[in-house]
Parts: sequence; structure tokens; C-alpha cells
Amino acid sequence: MTAYVSLTIDEAVATITIDRETRHNSLIPPLLEELTDAVETADADDAVRVIRLVTAGTSFSTGGDVGAIADHRDELETYASELVGALNEALLAIYRSSTPTVVVVDGQVTGGSLGFILVSDVVLCAPAATITPYYPVVGFSPDGGWTALLPDIIGEPRTRYILTTNRTVSAAEAHAWGLISEVVADPHTRSHEVARTITDMIPGSLAQTNRLLGLTENELADRLEAERQAFVTQIQTTEALEGMQRFLEH
Repeated sequence: MTAYVSLTIDEAVATITIDRETRHNSLIPPLLEELTDAVETADADDAVRVIRLVTAGTSFSTGGDVGAIADHRDELETYASELVGALNEALLAIYRSSTPTVVVVDGQVTGGSLGFILVSDVVLCAPAATITPYYPVVGFSPDGGWTALLPDIIGEPRTRYILTTNRTVSAAEAHAWGLISEVVADPHTRSHEVARTITDMIPGSLAQTNRLLGLTENELADRLEAERQAFVTQIQTTEALEGMQRFLEH
């Protein structure tokens, strides 16, 4: 069985790498399940003080694998529910973790992979990184926190505009809007520097800070569940099926 996620621990830093490079790190249930396991394993290790989340290749992640979804068209409801459910579990694992997460974004971010940015504590982006929803092009309903978390960060009007027009957001814009922490030429190197800084902090203080900021886990879970239900409903429509076909043909 192919492993899509690796976990390495170097002193107090756990590095989780998503590697489905041949498919631009697009998301499928097994990958997301491995990611959840890796996050929970790192968080449970008392020696780990910070988690680095990185991806292989030139894309950060293109979100749900549209080709894989199309391959399951005969069991679309079940597969879509499993896919978004697994994504939600991975996002909640990061969100509830008492260990701070630093995510490195050095390529395109599309669809539900935005969720990894939304639930991480520190987000470091390369200047060329971009964020695009693609939902109205393919015909899907938003998942990955696009409606559950993004409006709380950048505002509802801006979120509506991006989702309605499929607008691509640059790294510089994302930083100006408070969506990411830093834009740096080499986010991988910078992530090691930030990780070392975090390892010097007192864990209990960081855990309490994380608990006080943002939504409760139950509140986020409810919002993500609403996204899952809407995704499953929309993906079974004729327009979504036709949209997937057009997308794959291009």
C-alpha cells in the first residue's frame, strides 16, 4: 500500500509531509486518514513541541481529486461523503491539537486544501503561491472551511466575491488580508527558524492561547458538517456531473 503521508521527528520538531506529487497532492480519503493519524501521533508525543506541515512537489495541494471523484460516479454520494468527512477529520485534528502547527505553502492552493491554512497557527507562503476556489467552475459546493472559517478571517463580503467569481488570491493579498502569517522567498527555511522559536515557548501557555482563540472544536465541527452535507447534495446534481466532465477534459 502506498503511503501518502510521512512523519519524521527531529528533537522537538515533527515534520509531516504530504506526498502525492504526481497528482499535485490532490486529496483522497486514504491520504487524509494518514494525515489525521500523523497529526494525532505527533500531538501525543510529549517530546514534540511543534508540527511542520509540508507538501512535496510544485503544488501545495489542488484539493479534492476530481478524477478520483469522477471514477466513483456510481457511488458518488458515499464517496463524496467519505472524502469530505475525512478532510473534516484531518482539519479538526490540526485544530484541536495542543501542539502548534506551522504550514509551508510554496505552490498553488485550490479547493478544500485551503483548510490546512485556515486551521494552522503559522502560515508561511512563497511569493508565487496562489489560492483559488474552483468550486463554481467544477460545480461543487465549498468545503475545507471556505464557508466555515474563511469569512471569520477575511470577512464575508470578500469571501463571497472570491467564491462567486473564482478569483485567484495572491500570496501578497492573502498576507494583507490576515489570511497568512508571512510571505518569504524560502518558506521551508523560514519554517525551521519559526519552529525553533516555538520550541522555546512554554507549551501550556501556547495550548491555552490556542484554546481561547477562534471557534470551539464543536462549533467548527458543526460548520464543517454543514459543508459536508451541502457538498454531497450538490455533487449529485446534473450540473456538477457535467462540470466535472468539462474540467477533466481540459
